[in-house]
Amino acid sequence: MKNMKSDLPDLMPVLSRGKHRTARSGGCFMEFASYLAGESWSDHPHCTHPLLASLARMVNDCSSDYARSRLVPLIPDVIGLTSDDPRKGIMVALRSAASALPVVAAERQRALAVGILACERALFELDGEVQPFARELMADAFCGAPDTERWAHEFVSSIGSWARTGFTGRTADAIVLLAVQGIARACVSDADERLHDLLVAAILDFAADEFEVAPNEPTRSTMARPPVPANA
Repeated sequence: MKNMKSDLPDLMPVLSRGKHRTARSGGCFMEFASYLAGESWSDHPHCTHPLLASLARMVNDCSSDYARSRLVPLIPDVIGLTSDDPRKGIMVALRSAASALPVVAAERQRALAVGILACERALFELDGEVQPFARELMADAFCGAPDTERWAHEFVSSIGSWARTGFTGRTADAIVLLAVQGIARACVSDADERLHDLLVAAILDFAADEFEVAPNEPTRSTMARPPVPANA
């Protein structure tokens, strides 16, 4: 990640929740990003990928007032992070779901587990495999929730329309929303820290070039493996 301090104004902005008509009434994370990028004041600027911007807005709104100030140094880092590569958005959704899965309530955990499998399938359909860093992310997320992983595999196997359902921007946005709200409402003492770390990780994921397929690497995917045994 680049040196962020050099891109920040002399007077540090004060972030607040929601959308603001002008800077006089306050500003959220992405509104200040639009300002720094030289765009018109907006929480949907062109300088950042729509899903990464959506994650930043949600983290901004779900963080406490004190913790929100810690997001300010990250604002310059989202400027210029945009791409037509569909895998970038999928990874934002996958990172969000994987970060939230260990701590969210049970009903959200199942939905996020299905979301992780949807991300996995989307990546597999694009490349014919799921890259190691994405597989590791999914494995880490499911490590502490084998029952949820088993349920998710059984659930998607029981739905005939699953194979015909495409991964859309709306799907990704729903996964991110569920994940961020789930972390914010989780019964943990470090929800703010987890939200901050999620945004940092998503920025690093997006900026990295992780999608080059290694030659002759065998295709591996949790989609192809059998469900977790009942006695696991």
